[in-house]
Amino acid sequence: MIESIRGRSLMSLHDLSRAALVEILDTAESFVEVHRRTVKKVPALKGRVVASLFFEESTRTRLSFETAAKRLSADVLSLAVASSSVKKGESLRDTIATIDALGIDAVVLRHRSSGAAEQVSRYVPHVRVINAGDGLHQHPTQGLLDAFTIRQVLAQRRGVNAVETGSTVFEGLRVLIVGDVMHSRVARSDIDAYVALGAQVRVAAPGTLLPMDIDAWPVEVVGDFEDAIEWADVIGLLRLQHERGAGSFVPSLSEFTAIYGLTASRARRLRPETLIMHPGPINRGVELDSTVADLPAAIIERQVSNGVPIRMAVLYLTVAASPSEVV
Repeated sequence: MIESIRGRSLMSLHDLSRAALVEILDTAESFVEVHRRTVKKVPALKGRVVASLFFEESTRTRLSFETAAKRLSADVLSLAVASSSVKKGESLRDTIATIDALGIDAVVLRHRSSGAAEQVSRYVPHVRVINAGDGLHQHPTQGLLDAFTIRQVLAQRRGVNAVETGSTVFEGLRVLIVGDVMHSRVARSDIDAYVALGAQVRVAAPGTLLPMDIDAWPVEVVGDFEDAIEWADVIGLLRLQHERGAGSFVPSLSEFTAIYGLTASRARRLRPETLIMHPGPINRGVELDSTVADLPAAIIERQVSNGVPIRMAVLYLTVAASPSEVV
């Protein structure tokens, strides 16, 4: 197991130890304070260059990574794939070589192909590569920010400092992940994070949207969604991914919603303390009712805002040369 990501690339959460995860969460907590400052910058990565390469559409992840890098005082190179030589048939290897020739310290990569980030790390072993989502494989910073958000909310409820809790708030925590598990890299990263931190995880989905190897995952598959929502402390809803063909795996969107959607009537049966999460973008009226997304129990906007401190922490830990003070 990897005990720390200091000075390493970040491809996946699968091999990170509990200590490594807690280190990232604790580091992110120290960056939350930066957001409250008048001048929202620290010099941690001054003089470093971070390349932002997104070969798939993204709003939240791309903007939060670029914001995170700038708040750390790094210089950011952002590749607009739609107007780049990729559209002329340039290979990933040649694109990376071109970017590397400009002098970079880190690459934040999102790509449609699973394993793309790992491949890039072989092309430029001297550069830190951060996986911002690769195919159906992993989305590590989303898993981290989801865990960070849960820890933050539960610590506040207990009136304690989130850093002081370490991973204790996850011990025995019951998390239900619902929806398109098969096509979701978020589900894979979330499960890796939650299980490593001590939570119990169940998944609920149509059989057609479960991975073929789900029996090997550290989760329990539940058949009765109605019972599962009453069991859960946290419900993580997954987007039905039309761009990956998920729509063809269910008879209709209305039928999916009728069986697995978090409707207003189902939400009324949740325990008051149950948290509702979604990685976005939300298909309102499909994974959850529009009114449910706006409930106080829904911490979806908080997930988005926590993307910046988590990605600051990841960039700092992977790129910074020494384990000096963060701020």
